[in-house]
Amino acid sequence: MALIVLAADKGAPGVTTAATALAAVWPRPVLLAECDPAGGDIAYRLPSADGGVLNPGKGLLTLAATARRGLEHAQIHPHTQKIIGGLDVLAGLTHGEQAAGLTWLWGPLGRSLAAIPNADVIADCGRLGAQPQTADLLAEADKVVLLTRATLDQVAHLRERLSITKAHGVVVIADPRSYRSSIDDVRRIVGPSVGFVHGLAYDPKGAELLRGQWGGRLDRSLLIRTARDLAARLVSEP
Repeated sequence: MALIVLAADKGAPGVTTAATALAAVWPRPVLLAECDPAGGDIAYRLPSADGGVLNPGKGLLTLAATARRGLEHAQIHPHTQKIIGGLDVLAGLTHGEQAAGLTWLWGPLGRSLAAIPNADVIADCGRLGAQPQTADLLAEADKVVLLTRATLDQVAHLRERLSITKAHGVVVIADPRSYRSSIDDVRRIVGPSVGFVHGLAYDPKGAELLRGQWGGRLDRSLLIRTARDLAARLVSEP
């Protein structure tokens, strides 16, 4: 179906939280894939479907070990795990040093994720500026979405990144107190260089609920409410 890449150019605007929230409310079958060469923390951040802990040794690293002679989309599922709420995840590397021997992986991984027949894939690619090897994965994406905070330094770096990256949209992690104005400010600055500029609420309490409590209070959080709007926008975009 579709491969949607989420990434940032600078700082830590919450790519993993955004990717997890988006996958949690995605209106079609979806796989959350942690594809940050610098290492990720989904295995430590999110509880498994039975309330226990995820296996940090199962995921992208074990997939790579089986794919030296080629990688097909059918090989991916045995290396995924289910988190609380029933979402399928492909846990990423646990530290950046593991990426040193995997420079060959990102292009084949992108092609395989994009070829999964019965689910969309939301890929958390972390920070692009420090990880040029993910360019091969981005080249396979149906949509590349860059995240930013509405601060002068982050938006300035974002404009530079937009000039060299095939980005389809920008998501502003915006303070609820200035939500619309922050999105409008970024939209004016980036101009027509991307197809859309959308928002996602900066909601630390909602992010904490996302780590273990699905439904109830989480469904009413600003994070999830704005994630639903963003998911609808991404699904409807050609």
